[in-house]
Amino acid sequence: MYENFKSGFICIAGLANAGKSTLTNALVGEKVSIVSWRPQTTRNKLLGIINGDGYQMVLIDTPGIHKARNHLGEYMMQAVESGLKDVDGVVYVIDASRGMSAEDYEFLEKNAKKVPIAVALNKQDAVTRETLFVTLQKLNGVEGIKAVVPISAKKCENLEPLMTRLKEMLPEGAPMYPRDEYTQSSMRFMATEIIREKALYLLDKEVPYGIGVSINKFEERGNQPICDIDADIVCEKQSHKAIVIGKGGEMLKKIATQARKDLEQLVGEKVFLTLYVRVKDEWRDSEYLMKELGYDLRALKKD
Repeated sequence: MYENFKSGFICIAGLANAGKSTLTNALVGEKVSIVSWRPQTTRNKLLGIINGDGYQMVLIDTPGIHKARNHLGEYMMQAVESGLKDVDGVVYVIDASRGMSAEDYEFLEKNAKKVPIAVALNKQDAVTRETLFVTLQKLNGVEGIKAVVPISAKKCENLEPLMTRLKEMLPEGAPMYPRDEYTQSSMRFMATEIIREKALYLLDKEVPYGIGVSINKFEERGNQPICDIDADIVCEKQSHKAIVIGKGGEMLKKIATQARKDLEQLVGEKVFLTLYVRVKDEWRDSEYLMKELGYDLRALKKD
């Protein structure tokens, strides 16, 4: 039944803010990962499943590569390492408008001979010829790269040539997931990410980096097409709590209103969303509190 069928895993890696999650969503055609202009938006490795004619490609979106400064940062870098294990290929995303950094070069030098890598030069519409030329020169100095493809993930430009090179990396095999699925993330997890995404967009300064979301209730009302969701937005300081709530509760209302729209699209029914704000001091440096918020560092190290 699956003769000549191809199936495999492709890891999407790169520095923070290179556009990895935007590319994942563009290739899958569905919202798998939340996106924002802030670095370190993605904290977990997330699966996006592409079902095409004669193939199934499972994309692993990973957090941005950075130097960990707390346990949450360590968790994120462990998620990158986990995402790179036993994959059939890698898309390494570079923000072409910034050019190629020493960290980009270090990753490619380390991994290009271990696993097939296609480099996606993202944001091609915003790059100068001079910057692009210098980047291409540097990439030519890295042995083992299989392809370099200029793209715009946000505008979905030049994605077909990239997909062609990625399909070449897939081995023959049966599909690993049902053909009607596009992600393995649960509804509860997607709900936490949607709420966190809206907070990232609406809040400023340093508050968003210390924000986590925990779902307390996710229930349908019997036979009614209504879903009740109660969630905590967790921050690290009492002063941050006041910012998240806003004057007269206005900021929290904005977060809830924007999140509700996406949640209703996710669950396919009306959503009643209730948000609370809790303070958990320095939770990003507590493995116990991180686990409560869905970031289990020890389990990830065993993965």
